[in-house]
Amino acid sequence: MQIIFVSGLSGSGKTVALHLLEDMGYTSLDNFPIRLLRDYIEGEIDRDGGDRRKVAIGIDARAGEKDLKVLPEMLEELRQAGYPAQLIFLTSEDDTLIRRYSETRRRHPLAQQEGGLLDAIRDERRVLSAVSGCADLTIDTTHLNVHDLRELIRRRLKPEDGGLSLMFMSFGFKNGVPRDADFVFDLRCLPNPHWEHSLRPFTGRDEGVIRYLEEKETVIGMRKDIIAFLERWIPCFEGADRSYLTVAVGCTGGRHRSVYMAEQLAAHFMQKYPRVLVRHTSLSELMDAQELRSTTAALQ
Repeated sequence: MQIIFVSGLSGSGKTVALHLLEDMGYTSLDNFPIRLLRDYIEGEIDRDGGDRRKVAIGIDARAGEKDLKVLPEMLEELRQAGYPAQLIFLTSEDDTLIRRYSETRRRHPLAQQEGGLLDAIRDERRVLSAVSGCADLTIDTTHLNVHDLRELIRRRLKPEDGGLSLMFMSFGFKNGVPRDADFVFDLRCLPNPHWEHSLRPFTGRDEGVIRYLEEKETVIGMRKDIIAFLERWIPCFEGADRSYLTVAVGCTGGRHRSVYMAEQLAAHFMQKYPRVLVRHTSLSELMDAQELRSTTAALQ
């Protein structure tokens, strides 16, 4: 029996995740009472052994702090019994959540008459802290649209034959450090192609930028050191039965150095791990902005 718990802040994409899992063959249960979970799961296991059952269970702050604190213990019990259970937690920045609520005009489930939306969001973070702290996979959806989120979850889900899902993520420090990273490496000390006028329009995936960076000893040295560090410590995470690991590499704008390094690291570790993914957060934002400008121009 495969069990995936989906939790997160209201407005961060929990419903989108549950609908995707439903499309992938999971029985989806949203806002299921935690106190009834043991009875439900035991019943499913007794039914044909539960071997072919795939269940996705949505958990949110409405369950209450007392019940939410029981969830980590329940996850561990399921794993000890031999049933693969995972917890995906979705989060987002306060400003993004406020904007999403403003666009949809929905009411936050924890909103009180005497408090505002920001107070409700912060209260929800506090209530869900016990759940977020034991998540197998945390996804920050601040810069993701619905389609990006669906694709990211689909690609990151642990395959049935097990194995570590390893993601290399590039980002720009000017946009903030990703919340869902397990390791963060700062590349801002390396030579910056941005200051080369001919290279500025390109990215770390383009030949000219790659050639420029690979001519720098500091870049090659940084790459070797990061690889050596990860080769030393990734097996420790595997030994602790981790299903997901996210490595973030950042430069100033997230366009040149970090993109190059994420691609290089992914190419190296693809030789050893079957589930290696690459995500360029700042490039995604740039392409979204360009697409929006093109669409706006076409409508004018």
